[in-house]
Amino acid sequence: MSVFDDPGLFGRLWAATYDGPGNPGPSPAVDFLAPLADGGPVLELAVGTGRVALPLAARGLAVEGVEASPEMVAQLRAKPGGEHMPVTIGDMADVPVAGPYRLVFLVFNTLFNLVDAERQAACFRNVARVLTPGGAFVVETYVPDPADFDRDEQVQVREVTEDSATIRLHRYDRAAQTFVRQTVTFDADGVHLRPFAMRYAWPEQIDEMAERAGLRLAERYADWDRTPFDADSRAHISVYRTR
Repeated sequence: MSVFDDPGLFGRLWAATYDGPGNPGPSPAVDFLAPLADGGPVLELAVGTGRVALPLAARGLAVEGVEASPEMVAQLRAKPGGEHMPVTIGDMADVPVAGPYRLVFLVFNTLFNLVDAERQAACFRNVARVLTPGGAFVVETYVPDPADFDRDEQVQVREVTEDSATIRLHRYDRAAQTFVRQTVTFDADGVHLRPFAMRYAWPEQIDEMAERAGLRLAERYADWDRTPFDADSRAHISVYRTR
């Protein structure tokens, strides 16, 4: 199945190493989200290994998750508190739960893992359906920089040792705002492929999706510490609320 058609592919390929070095710590996100939850209940889309959801639940909030990858959920279940967290296996764009929730959140660029514009829009519509009046939808993504994809194809050397070599290749479709990335490792056991794809969007495009879903932008920051967002910000934390 194509990387564009399989929402669980990322988890199958990366679940075992997802909590390794490189991902940001959850504390700033948890500190930001907890007050917005207003007592809960809370839903994390693409809950993954529970990196944010579990410490948020540890603050006494009722937190649920949606996740496309059973492999990711298995990692969550192995963590303290993970065995009790309700998680629905499904596509986050469908938001396959009833709610209502005071807070829904989608962090770490995961909105862009929906690699079709209509699926991204559907995610916003379905979030609006399960939010309480005045409820919040929090989205964290990077701000695309055209300099990062000034060529349709890119090759990067990621790691070279005596025993292996890893390269990363990108192919961009700038009109569709998508890219396919392949991480290729060569070692004594052969060639290992880990494909990945995204559909990126600028903040104003995300705002338009929210507006069409009946949500309004209430707050926007450059990071979880509430640094003001400006034209030089490379990421944004956006809080949308029901009308």
